[in-house]
Amino acid sequence: MTSTLERPRHAEAKRIPVTVDRESPVPLYHQVAEQLAQAIYDGVLQPGDPFEKELSLAERLEMSRPTVRRSIGELVSRGLLVRRRGVGTTVAHAAVRRRNELTSLYDDLAADGRRPATRVVRFGVAEYSRRAAEALDLDPRTPLVYLERLRLMDGAPIALLKNWLPPALGDLSAGELESFGLYELLRRRGVLPAVAHQTVGGRPAVPAERALLGLGRLDPVLTMTRSVFDSAGHPVEFGDHCYRADRYSFDVTVHAS
Repeated sequence: MTSTLERPRHAEAKRIPVTVDRESPVPLYHQVAEQLAQAIYDGVLQPGDPFEKELSLAERLEMSRPTVRRSIGELVSRGLLVRRRGVGTTVAHAAVRRRNELTSLYDDLAADGRRPATRVVRFGVAEYSRRAAEALDLDPRTPLVYLERLRLMDGAPIALLKNWLPPALGDLSAGELESFGLYELLRRRGVLPAVAHQTVGGRPAVPAERALLGLGRLDPVLTMTRSVFDSAGHPVEFGDHCYRADRYSFDVTVHAS
């Protein structure tokens, strides 16, 4: 699939005004990276736009190439720029970065200023899954509520979300699921998600996922399985999700012991 956001290879890179304070204790590379990042956040640089060459930027700012290279490297590591052989450095497609907090993707998108939307692919109130039942601490023969939703960001698909819920939540409706995040609907029913155990990974997308997410044959997906518990330790939800790896990432903060 060819992205409509791609710019012609010969397009000229915008020169973003950058001001550096050489007397500041803030490293020069970080000053430059922050201002260029802000240009991306503000939409001055759009996804697919070519990024100014390292040599040009270094000469314009009268800085060493290693310093400028480090600035660009920081933007690459933050997922704001991407380097591709034969194309050069371009602005990455917009990505949602989920922090290590217990929130729904719908809420994450709204908080990030995006336009979230949901299409219910499948909704059943008598589905059976041994794996999900075990995660919910239920008998494998228990009929579960099953939700399969395509989540969109600004009109473009970003994730395919599969969730299993206890049968007591069978009063959910497809209309509600298309208008609100799942955790908001759970809270309205007195179910308060408090803690989750999740596993993040990656794999090739299967044909059904490629079709729904608009992926190419070789494009991977980022995966996450999640078991969610209330404050009393009772399981309330099990999810198995996959995301477009070019539009989604996780931010995790770790602390030394």
